[in-house]
Amino acid sequence: MLSLHNLEKNKASTHRKRRVGRGDASGMGSYSTRGIKGQRSRSGGKSGLAVRSIKSYLLRIPKVRGFKSLQPKMAVVNLEDLEKNFSAGSTVNARAMLRADLVRSITKGVKVLSLGKLTKNLNVEATAFSKKAAEAIVKAGGKAVVVGPKKIEKDKPVKKDEVKAKEEVKSEDK
Repeated sequence: MLSLHNLEKNKASTHRKRRVGRGDASGMGSYSTRGIKGQRSRSGGKSGLAVRSIKSYLLRIPKVRGFKSLQPKMAVVNLEDLEKNFSAGSTVNARAMLRADLVRSITKGVKVLSLGKLTKNLNVEATAFSKKAAEAIVKAGGKAVVVGPKKIEKDKPVKKDEVKAKEEVKSEDK
């Protein structure tokens, strides 16, 4: 039966390799199919001859696809991991999670997610909680405490009208 693994190559499809520059008797002798004189007839002549357009240059550059966020990502811990690694009534903070090998780094904070079930009452201290995770911790009899870096609010730009109103109030007080 004819199948992909036992197909044979057509004999006429195989061509002999051109032996360029092997003397006049080879049929490719003398100028070795390069023509007479000129930049392209010499070694290294083909590469730098044509002036490339920007489009062809851009097409040759490898593209970096996708998007990489510059915002640091918090380490993630699930409720099922807390259930397995900590005993009831214990306080679980970022350092305890690091010691239990639940997270690799705590420098960017730790977020607790709600995957799995929690039956033990744990006092969990983390940078952030998902809503369901916080509810599950409280429901099991524990506490979900947000600790860690707090967002610093940037100074809001003050409108000209507000500045004038404040100045008028000050002048009336005097």
